[in-house]
Amino acid sequence: MVRRPTRRSRSTAGSPKSVQKESVGSVLRFVLTVAILAWAFRSLIGAPFNIPSGSMLPTLYIGDYVAVAKWPYGYSRYSFPLGQPAFDGRIFGRLPRRGDVVVFRHPGEDADLIKRVIGLPGDRVAMSGGRLILNGQMVPREPLPPAKVPVTANSPCKAVPPATPMVVVASETPACVYHAFLETLPGGPSYTVLDQVDHGPADDFMEMRVPAGHVFLMGDNRDDSLDSRFPADEGGIGMVPAENLIGRAAFTFWSTDGRASWLTPWTWFPALRAGRIGNGYTGVAK
Repeated sequence: MVRRPTRRSRSTAGSPKSVQKESVGSVLRFVLTVAILAWAFRSLIGAPFNIPSGSMLPTLYIGDYVAVAKWPYGYSRYSFPLGQPAFDGRIFGRLPRRGDVVVFRHPGEDADLIKRVIGLPGDRVAMSGGRLILNGQMVPREPLPPAKVPVTANSPCKAVPPATPMVVVASETPACVYHAFLETLPGGPSYTVLDQVDHGPADDFMEMRVPAGHVFLMGDNRDDSLDSRFPADEGGIGMVPAENLIGRAAFTFWSTDGRASWLTPWTWFPALRAGRIGNGYTGVAK
């Protein structure tokens, strides 16, 4: 005689509780997968960087959001969020090229900065009268028409004393005017630099040799950049260890003039500087 299964012995695989547990597990697996992929992308491929100051004018404006490529120089602990995993040195490490615009960890502070690579290990760097000298040769510099940087909510017309701010109005938009020059590194790119004052605090310094495993970095706004020309105890960055390099600035993917707020999305597009989107920073090869 066949015995009928009791109510208690029947399968419960399709019960509401088991379905609910499976649904929660699926959501957790999805969230974990997305988190791992986001971590991997930000650590190994690219990350955003917001330009906070005018030290790289006119190449980079305050309020530019730059996509930073992580892979060109390999990976160190500074490549990863929160510096984890922590280790010394670089994996697949490669030096940047002269003229690259790089994001790096400040050697003495917990802050990320952006500057241009001027000197590589073994290079001899000096300045005389505001002119860059690399390996005993004065770097070519040609005068350009004055650079006009729009004056906006996040970009006032800032001049380094004793220079005075000069504002002109073009097409109903006020702009700050700076003396500009085209500088061309040997075997590297050309790019625009600003020279606001004569005999600035770092316009003259004796020749320095870049140590092994370090790079010499400068801002394009030469009189308003605390860079490798200044030691850390003077507010600068000194020679930056190559280990501190985070990545290479690739292009601007967003730029705001400072009128927008993240909490009010309807202000984003009126504040957008659309003409800056897509700007790259490799310069013009010579």
